[in-house]
Amino acid sequence: MSTLHDDNFWDGPAQEPLLPKTGKRTRGKPNTRTERVETRGRARALQALYAADLRDQAQLRRIATTVFDDLAVDPEERAFASRLVATVADGGAQLDAALAEVTNNWRLERLGAIERSVLRLAAAELARDEAPVKVVLQEAVHLAERYGTERSARFVNGVLDAYARKLGKL
Repeated sequence: MSTLHDDNFWDGPAQEPLLPKTGKRTRGKPNTRTERVETRGRARALQALYAADLRDQAQLRRIATTVFDDLAVDPEERAFASRLVATVADGGAQLDAALAEVTNNWRLERLGAIERSVLRLAAAELARDEAPVKVVLQEAVHLAERYGTERSARFVNGVLDAYARKLGKL
């Protein structure tokens, strides 16, 4: 049985890994040499956000440190993921309020932990304004599909599209 500290839990079932379109596609675990540091960092940040969502959101930084230490996250990935986690930790209430405005008929606390965590991650990355908006949205949809369901991915896509438009980024 997989646990939150187990890479197999986060890598999900054997499936086509999320690789850049130019990378070589293989079955099983992602080829970390061709997968971008940012892509892996987003997945690591999602792990921390998800763990904090299940445990105690107020302890996000401490939980993220524990998750990153337990998984021996690569320093580059850790740096990228830590910046995203810090953005959520510092502005989580504002990000949640802004997301709640575009989640029609859904309160954030009623969403699944994966969907909520992916939305927070993408909102934080959009707030940082360091990556193209379409990349942030595409990566968030991939994470929602990989760790959630196809339905999760469609929901996340719709919410983030509305959110990015509200921010004037699309």
